[in-house]
This record gives sequence, C-alpha cells and structure tokens, in this order.
Amino acid sequence: MKKLFKPASVTSLVMVCAVLLGCETPPKQAPAPKPVVKAKEAPPPAPPPAPVEPAVPVVSPDVQALKDGTALYDGGDYNGAIKKLSGAGDIWNGHNKDVQISALKIMAFSYCVTSRTQLCRQQFDKALKLDPSFSLSAAEIGHPVWGPVFLKSKNAVKAPAPVKKKDSTAVSK
Repeated sequence: MKKLFKPASVTSLVMVCAVLLGCETPPKQAPAPKPVVKAKEAPPPAPPPAPVEPAVPVVSPDVQALKDGTALYDGGDYNGAIKKLSGAGDIWNGHNKDVQISALKIMAFSYCVTSRTQLCRQQFDKALKLDPSFSLSAAEIGHPVWGPVFLKSKNAVKAPAPVKKKDSTAVSK
C-alpha cells in the first residue's frame, strides 16, 4: 500500500483544520422565544363618582329652635314645645319677627290644647302686637279650641280702647 500522505503533512493538515475550526463561528441558535405578552387590556372603568350629598342648608339658631319646638308640638308634647320655644333665647333675642310670630302661634296652640286659655290668649296678643295683620288660616280659625280665643284677641286689637271722658259736672277748684 502506498502511503498517500506523509506524517508531517498529516500533522500540518490537522493543525490547519484545528485553527480553521477555532475561527469558525458557532452556528446560530434559534432566537429565544419572546415571552407571550397579552394584548393590553383596557383599564378597568373608573368607579362612578360618589353621590353628591345635597348641600345641607345652614339653618340659623332661631329657625332651628322653632323647628325643634314645632316638632315637639307635632309629636303631641305640648308642654315640651312651650318650654323649648319660651326658653329659646335665639328666637326672642333675634330680629326675625316671622320666627317670633310662628313661635308665639305654636305656644298659643299648645296652651289652648292643654286648657290654659288665658296663656293662649296672651300668646295671640303678643303676636298681634308684633304684627297687627297676623292671622290664622281659615282651618285654624275654625278650630274649636283656639279659634274663639284668637278671634277675641284679634277683635280686642281692632276695637279702639275706650276713651275716658272727663266728667263735665265735676267742679274744679
């Protein structure tokens, strides 16, 4: 058999192949798969706005005292209504005649339904003194308890006070 290659040339050839293999770039790997990204979801809908509380009107102390006294009256606590309204300095120290007249009216009704007609009449007298045009509704005037008391008070305001005449027969010295 014939030697095709010399040992030195085989060694040279192996070295050249090794060098060339060292220069060879490694085969490209398939790129790593990208992580699966879900399609962007729409952001959750914004929560509905909180319900707006209706603005609470600021109630003056005299009006609040009148409301409190009226609530007692409406609940059947007539003595409580009288006590609340008569002791409410905010009503009587204020300058709101309408509130004062309304308080006097509720107090008059309370006195009348508790059989204290003289005190009932006094409240109507005070209301008429504050406002001579003060009146009750037709239904209130028709009430069997306070209607007649109010009419007496109203008629007393309308009637002029009797004028005292000097006695012409008296002898002056």
